[in-house]
Amino acid sequence: MDAGNDAIVVQLPVYRSSLHARRALRFVVMVGVVSLFADMTYEGARSINGQFLGLLGASGFWVSAIAGVGELTGYGLRLFTGYLADRTGRYWLITITGFAVNLLMVPLLALAGHWQVAGALIIGERIGKGIRTPARDAMLAHAGRSLGNGWAFGLHEALDQAGATIGPLLMAAVLFLRGSYHLAYACLLLPAAAGLVALLLARLAFPTPRDLERLPHVPVVDANRRFLLYLCGTSLVAAGFADYSLIAFHAHVSHVLPDIWIPPLYALGMVSAGASALMFGRWFDCYGVSALLGATALSSLFAPCVFLGNATWVAIGVVLWGIGVGAHESVMRAAVSRLVPAERRASAYGVFNTVFGVAWFLGSLALGWAYEHSLGFIVVLSMALQVLGVPLLLFARTPVLSTSIKEPQS
Repeated sequence: MDAGNDAIVVQLPVYRSSLHARRALRFVVMVGVVSLFADMTYEGARSINGQFLGLLGASGFWVSAIAGVGELTGYGLRLFTGYLADRTGRYWLITITGFAVNLLMVPLLALAGHWQVAGALIIGERIGKGIRTPARDAMLAHAGRSLGNGWAFGLHEALDQAGATIGPLLMAAVLFLRGSYHLAYACLLLPAAAGLVALLLARLAFPTPRDLERLPHVPVVDANRRFLLYLCGTSLVAAGFADYSLIAFHAHVSHVLPDIWIPPLYALGMVSAGASALMFGRWFDCYGVSALLGATALSSLFAPCVFLGNATWVAIGVVLWGIGVGAHESVMRAAVSRLVPAERRASAYGVFNTVFGVAWFLGSLALGWAYEHSLGFIVVLSMALQVLGVPLLLFARTPVLSTSIKEPQS
């Protein structure tokens, strides 16, 4: 990822009208509302996927493997779709296509009668997310250059996690009232449709999001090395970060919690993720990648709480897990946008997400295998991988670029 000639990033005053800043904020909020409905759909499903697969006959290994294959396929596809978005400039078309696949796969789980069919649909949902994510993030980065990359991605992630909180609670209500997993999946057709309508409205309101960008890209010193270190550090963190499907499966088979409490527990994690996204997004704009270090160290403690504790400790562990989710989803994306210019951002997100996804897949397999052998083993492996990523993130830090707003003087 060539960043051009080495240069020192200094504070740059940004002159823009309040109208332009409001338009950038409006775009982030509209895309965030799309993600709110989208997360209601697929995060609602993810809150019950683990136990649903278990009820259909899947083992703990296959639950973890399906989650890992889904992430690997979805993340790996982003390498191609990110390049395609930059090459063709059809950011909206690729985003809309991906959201359609992403959302419509979920209600089809209501028809699944075998764990293999359910697993294929779960993987298909991840493929849809892989199609749309690089193009959407590249468009969000345009607004982020006006609002602050950390704040833009943090605000988007907070709205995203609001939906991820409501979805699992909806699933819990359906299971409590009806006890039917198939009906729970069918109910997710409503937020899926709402998300697609909100997406089309955002497309009509902002046909060219590139117009939102006013802050010029300034090359970062030694950007290639920093990007490589960043990739390695975030990959280790991803490898050690268990998917909630495995956490839900553990809660189900160990009887540490009744099944009815597993979706609300996921909602608790999403509340934690939304709050941490806002907080660490703001800190990123002030302190850069350093904001990710504390979040990673803190969230690595989720493993002993979740896999070794009683119900109370499991809840604490899920809160810590959510802190990691929120910080990673806001700060990790924001940092990529700082390293590369606008015309290569979707490709950069594709590269980043592909490497991240491969690490997540390998980590999911390793954690699933470790879980089958020893709870102590999975705890040590999870924590060790995440902590090993911290020094690499430290070395990948870049100087902070100020985006403070100043109005032009007459």
